[in-house]
Amino acid sequence: MVMQQSLLTCSGVVFALYLHHVIRAIEVPLDPNIQSELSQPPTITEQSVKDYIVDPRDNIFIECEAKGNPIPTFSWTRNGKFFNVAKDPKVSMQRRSGTLVIDFRGGGRPEDYEGEYQCSARNEYGTALSSKILLQVSRSPLWPKEHLDLVEIDEGSPLTLKCNPPPGLPPPVIFWMSSSMEPIHQDKRVSQGQNGDLYFSNVMLQDAQTDYSCNARFHFTHTIQQKNPYTLKVQTKNPHNETSFRNHTDMYSARGVMETTPSFMYPYGTSSNQIVLRGVDLLLECIASGVPAPDIMWYKKGGELPTDKTKLENFNKALRITNVSEEDSGEYFCLASNKMGSIRHTISVRVKAAPYWLDEPQNLILAPGEDGRLVCRANGNPKPTIQWLVNGEPIESAPPNPSREVAGDTIVFRDTQIGSSAVYQCNASNEHGYLLANAFVSVLDVPPRILAPRNQLIKVIQYNRTLLDCPFFGSPIPTLRWFKNGQGSALDGENYQRHENGSLEINMARKEDQGIYTCVATNILGKAENQVRLEIKDPTRIVRGPEDLIVKRGSMVRLDCRIKHDSTLKLTVAWLKDDTPLYIGNRMKKEDDGLIIYGVAEKDQGDYTCVASTELDKDSAKAFLTVLERPERPRDLELTDLAERSVRLTWIPGDDNNSPITDYVVQFEEDKFQPGSWHNHSRYPGSVNSAVLRLSPYVNYQFRVIAVNEVGSSLPSLPSERYHTIGASPEINPTGVRGAGTQKNNMEITWTPLNATQAYGPNLRYIVNWRQRDTRDSWSNETVRTTRHVVWNTPIYVPYEIKVQAENDFGRAPEPDVIIGYSGEDYPKAAPTDIRLKVINSTAVSLQWSRVYPDTIQGQLKEYRAYFWRESSLLKNLWVSKKRQSVGFVGDRPRGLVSRLFPYSNYKLEMVVVNGRGDGPRSEIKEFTTPEGVPSAPRYIRIRQPNLETITLEWDHPEHPNGILTGYNLRYQAFNGSKMGRTLVETFSPNQTRFTLKRTDPISRYRFFLRARTQVGDGESIVEESPAPLNEATPTPAYTKNHVDIATQGWFIGLMCAIALLVLILLIVCFIKRSRGGKYPVREKVEVLDHEDHKVDDPSFDYSDEDNKEPPGSHTSLDGTIKQESDDSLVDYGEGGEGQFNEDGSFIGQYTVKKDKEETEGNESSEATSPVNAIYSLA
Repeated sequence: MVMQQSLLTCSGVVFALYLHHVIRAIEVPLDPNIQSELSQPPTITEQSVKDYIVDPRDNIFIECEAKGNPIPTFSWTRNGKFFNVAKDPKVSMQRRSGTLVIDFRGGGRPEDYEGEYQCSARNEYGTALSSKILLQVSRSPLWPKEHLDLVEIDEGSPLTLKCNPPPGLPPPVIFWMSSSMEPIHQDKRVSQGQNGDLYFSNVMLQDAQTDYSCNARFHFTHTIQQKNPYTLKVQTKNPHNETSFRNHTDMYSARGVMETTPSFMYPYGTSSNQIVLRGVDLLLECIASGVPAPDIMWYKKGGELPTDKTKLENFNKALRITNVSEEDSGEYFCLASNKMGSIRHTISVRVKAAPYWLDEPQNLILAPGEDGRLVCRANGNPKPTIQWLVNGEPIESAPPNPSREVAGDTIVFRDTQIGSSAVYQCNASNEHGYLLANAFVSVLDVPPRILAPRNQLIKVIQYNRTLLDCPFFGSPIPTLRWFKNGQGSALDGENYQRHENGSLEINMARKEDQGIYTCVATNILGKAENQVRLEIKDPTRIVRGPEDLIVKRGSMVRLDCRIKHDSTLKLTVAWLKDDTPLYIGNRMKKEDDGLIIYGVAEKDQGDYTCVASTELDKDSAKAFLTVLERPERPRDLELTDLAERSVRLTWIPGDDNNSPITDYVVQFEEDKFQPGSWHNHSRYPGSVNSAVLRLSPYVNYQFRVIAVNEVGSSLPSLPSERYHTIGASPEINPTGVRGAGTQKNNMEITWTPLNATQAYGPNLRYIVNWRQRDTRDSWSNETVRTTRHVVWNTPIYVPYEIKVQAENDFGRAPEPDVIIGYSGEDYPKAAPTDIRLKVINSTAVSLQWSRVYPDTIQGQLKEYRAYFWRESSLLKNLWVSKKRQSVGFVGDRPRGLVSRLFPYSNYKLEMVVVNGRGDGPRSEIKEFTTPEGVPSAPRYIRIRQPNLETITLEWDHPEHPNGILTGYNLRYQAFNGSKMGRTLVETFSPNQTRFTLKRTDPISRYRFFLRARTQVGDGESIVEESPAPLNEATPTPAYTKNHVDIATQGWFIGLMCAIALLVLILLIVCFIKRSRGGKYPVREKVEVLDHEDHKVDDPSFDYSDEDNKEPPGSHTSLDGTIKQESDDSLVDYGEGGEGQFNEDGSFIGQYTVKKDKEETEGNESSEATSPVNAIYSLA
């Protein structure tokens, strides 16, 4: 890195001004390659401390490390004389180092090597010196033998136990213990001073219970030496029991000890002086005697104690001020006081200073002919003297140098030349110490060198400030210029700014600033250049960032982060939560333009930051996600204002978790009727936390509170204490009282019991009263504790008056209301008579009958019910189901309608009376016959187009002929898109099931309507459309002649044969399985009959059916006979659609048209019974 050199602008500047002109020298780059090529005088890099104390048990290492080029050599002096390392076999220097090693493994005394050492490092360009290192060996001298007499002293007198430890290097750490190694308890009465002595402000009787020994712990040897212990004998004027004195309010007066004013034990007198060096800690100490033990306080005259570096120690007896400076000089005084008085001691503190640097000389690198200077300024108290040395010798005795001039603390160099390199030492010293600094002067001539990598690529965001670096080095200092795209003029001014270190600053990078920049460094020895390519990139911007959201717990939330950036830069999008990286778990999904959180939890609340970054810049957007959670449970429930029928409940609300509390639900629990079961008591607004609760008598209440907000309910609070209300008689009677028989000779009386808050007292019971209505019988009664009572031996179905009254130990409830109930019913004794039938149409008949007498019903009349069944069909050999069906006529009525009958069939019918017990006796059987009806639709119709000229139709007979078929009617119509052709009609005989149509228009499609007919009329039609041609994607007038009939292809015929063979094998397996008793799946069809018929005449119509099936394998032939087939299909007449009557009243809508798809589904279809049918079905 190059430092700018300031040049003198006037040749006539006087020497004094020249000294004050700041000259900054060349700095050698840290690049090892450059440093290895440049010559450099020695520089001391490592050395031991000035006061060096070593452990006598270890080898001695005195450090001295230096660097320079060439590598310096080392030598030592000891006590100011040359120290010949080679003469002493115990002494050596480490390789490529000046560190001394003194090895005692072969014997020797470390004390023999104590002294003052100094290291010199030299090469051909100069000599550097280390500081003078005073080597001392640690000492741990033994305590001198001495005999200590018994110390006798009066109670209350002051005492000092001297320690006088042996002098050690470094000084030992002092502490006091008993001879049994128990530490001495210290407080403001008994404490150790900084000199190691133990001070008693006043001696007490218990001080004689132990002895006192001073201990010294030495640092290097980690040994502890113990002085012979002191033994105390305390003389007391009142030797009473110790416990009695401790309980006395004035312990000293109780012992007969006179209270005294304080006096100082250390320091002595009223004033003292203390000198301290700058930068170390100042320790002031005041220890005072007195009864009682005095308190110590510290003050500074004319100012406050420096609070930031002041610390009180040793029970306020010592004041420590750390890192003392000149401002800490002054007068300090300590004040010792007790209730008898106070005294003070003044300490005058003077701060002296060893030398310290104000301006330490720095290494100076100059080019030939340049000027420079070394400055060495130091301060201290007293002011230090400055001495200059060059290469370790006083500068006065050094060879003369015309380019060098010494002026006190400054050396000035003018017009330096090659060969003037040297190391200069500055020594600043006073009576308290010295400082030694080395600074070399090196004169170099080096051609310019560019230190940056060649052909750098710099990318910068548009409109940003950027620096194009071009670090350089040379001696003399080169000049540097910048050029763009090979232009001849240097860049400076406007949007460009050049810096001393060679960097070119572009204040605002624009698209037009993109290009190749060249820096050229030049001095008298040559020039060097380098190129930098600058690319301007678009900034990264978040165009739509996340917004603050408030969501419910468990919901889904999306945080947007839509970004615009330079497409040539790689974009990285990261999410932070509360300024730390967000872990994307399985509940989160990171997308290109946002973040989705599923099932938001409470822990998801916080700040979310989207950070979009490239290698050059980044943008961020932050939003706060607030999660609405159920509130925390209320707490600290309290019952106050206790009354007979009320109590005040108070609670402390819990945290609402970001959603205001809207309600509080108070619940209660009682421990008599339903212990452990909680019930809602009342509800209050979320703004209250106290409510008066209305209570019922004789309930042992316990309450809890639930908080409710928009999200949900909190956990219940912890229960309150219990509160038991006093009892009272019930105020209400049971509800829901009813009486009904369960047998023909009883009546069961039931009711809804009172709950825990309605009982009002103990031993709740019910008084049940009953008697027959409209009699003068007296009331019968029974007292029960259950919720039912059965009265036996009652007449059949007679009314009773019933009352149920609540009672507890406090009394009865008010008189209850009378309820009417009935005793048990018996079966009806009579059947309807004079039954008359009238056939309305082929599916319905009307009924009339004579009602039975009321006394024969023996209960409550439910309905008249007709049972009917199909006896046979008028078609020969057609099996029919004789399943009994029924229809009910609710209430006492003489007529009704039976509908949804099968046409052309023989029926039988009988009637009964129904009450709550069941059916009565059956009436006589009536027979009737339904007339012929219209048929259902043909089972299916199949349309094939073997070529473009013909269409072939095939169909099957109706599933339900409902009479004798007389033929089929076919209507068809051509259509092409929205154009419709003329409708044509064909009539066929009942045995014909195939028709071929000759197409006159190969483009159009056809729609077919096929109906079967009987003598009554046409049945329901089946509708189908011909398929579109295979090559016709959409209906258009175009016609493709290359149409191929798939049924004529060889591969298709082979496939159909294989399928037919497979179906035949399956049928054989099924027949074998059935013959062995196995089950063969067939479709079970349920007769579903329409309910529309009865709505015509009777809105109370009720119809029921049973699940009987017809035998399989029956079809009706065209002449009305039955044709048996060997398939497993079920022909049943129970499937019906929306029922309706035609013009002649016959019911034709009860049958379902079976589509071609239904006909071909598996083994259930009657059309899948032969291989041929199976093939056509698949085709």
